[in-house]
Amino acid sequence: MKTFITRTISALFFAAIMLGGILYNPFTFFLLFFIVNFFALQEYFRLVRKIDPEYEQITTWHKYGVLIASCGIMMAFSGDQFGGPTLSLGFLGWTVAVIFMMVLPLGEILMNNTFSLKNMGYSALGLLYVTVSMGMLVDMRLQDSLQFTMPSGRPIGYLVPLLLILFIWINDTMAYIVGSLIGRTPFFPSISPKKTTEGSVGGMILAVATAGIFGWYWGQQVLAFQHWLAIAGIAAVFGTVGDLLESKLKRLAGVKDSGNMMPGHGGFLDRFDSLLLAAPFAWIYVYFFLS
Repeated sequence: MKTFITRTISALFFAAIMLGGILYNPFTFFLLFFIVNFFALQEYFRLVRKIDPEYEQITTWHKYGVLIASCGIMMAFSGDQFGGPTLSLGFLGWTVAVIFMMVLPLGEILMNNTFSLKNMGYSALGLLYVTVSMGMLVDMRLQDSLQFTMPSGRPIGYLVPLLLILFIWINDTMAYIVGSLIGRTPFFPSISPKKTTEGSVGGMILAVATAGIFGWYWGQQVLAFQHWLAIAGIAAVFGTVGDLLESKLKRLAGVKDSGNMMPGHGGFLDRFDSLLLAAPFAWIYVYFFLS
């Protein structure tokens, strides 16, 4: 009972922070996912160190240089939305990211007796897996062509990222419920033994159905019906794959959770693993069909 109460309180606190950051204004959205990226990337590096102990041997320059480059990339995705006419946060971010990504390998060669291309690859993969995904989410929020408005004229530029997150949550919740009720067939037993095919497919169907019902009856004033279905489909399919991918990393590392950010809920990677893979595919869809 005590564990349930702890999980519930932490989940409500987490939901309040998420909604506040997403809905308040563009800068709080950027700041929220800037912080998520920073800590999720560190959790990724901790998993890599457990998977391959050789990664423990990277220099301090490498360790902190990658984090600074990551922060620069996130800032770069904000474009010219924040800052003055002569110096924007995006321009500063591009400068920091390019400098550190260029000099990081040089510093690694000079400061380490043995240069490991493999370790550089682990770091680059972390930037791609975590930072670029979070940056694409920020880009979708700030993109001028995606500043949807309610019939009242109220701007809702956060619409696509918010829907993506909501449909991931619906998919996860429905997959758990359906799997608990009728789940019999293991989905990927070698990666996530508790997931079932019935639960996973049921979660996807119900997430898309929920989007279809809401989009058809209430949502077409702000977003065409087919886009509701497409965003829900991306969230359900790629969100599920993203969850499996992080589960595989944790299994290789021999840990249950990526961190302890939330009591009873794990770390940042545990909370945002589905979003990390769904966001790039949503970004591609947005640029081809919504921009």
